[in-house]
Amino acid sequence: MAFRADEAARIGYEEVEAYLVPRPRDADEAQRARSKEALRAIVDELGPVVDAYPSWHPLVWNHDNRHPSTSPTYGCGYSDLDHTRLFANGFITCPYGDKWQKVIDSVKALPFPPAATITAERLDVQLYNPNATPVLVRCNWNNSLDEDGMIPLSIAMPLLLEKEVPCWQWAQVAETWETMRPYFLGRPHGSRSSLFVNQETGQAMKRVWNALIGTGMFGPIKV
Repeated sequence: MAFRADEAARIGYEEVEAYLVPRPRDADEAQRARSKEALRAIVDELGPVVDAYPSWHPLVWNHDNRHPSTSPTYGCGYSDLDHTRLFANGFITCPYGDKWQKVIDSVKALPFPPAATITAERLDVQLYNPNATPVLVRCNWNNSLDEDGMIPLSIAMPLLLEKEVPCWQWAQVAETWETMRPYFLGRPHGSRSSLFVNQETGQAMKRVWNALIGTGMFGPIKV
């Protein structure tokens, strides 16, 4: 089935709205309307809802290259994330009690990733549950994205290479593009595109990856 970015974005938003907007038993209609408005504004700013990031994305950059991560976790340097939902250029997490400050402190302590800065702020709106405090973590790109909000090849390719090329030192086999697509494109994704990169960028990334594994630098190609 062909990847339909608009449909994937719509389905993702509907699921996140149902999850993050407080239920009628927890908030009145005015509060729920305010939560929906805030969520729509976040999507307008940070892009569509996603299931996972490319492993080279700045929001998950600080992971062990031997064990790549595609979601923000403790292994990426974050603390006390809870009830978290992802967007292309940021995420919302809703910890209980005063743990929201630990989230912000952990973001401040992150090493600077290439190509972007990561910031966090407490949101003054009710999301998920009245006893939770939502925190918005942003990926602030140093250079402009494409007009359609996609990450251009000039940013995506060097980030991918910086993460993957050092793996030649311990890799035993070379993984094919088909195996690595979820790590390189993020999720949801198609054969060469996702909600992060368009077809042209994805195709160029595929060509470069195939050239790399063709050198034998990672070992024999795993089939």
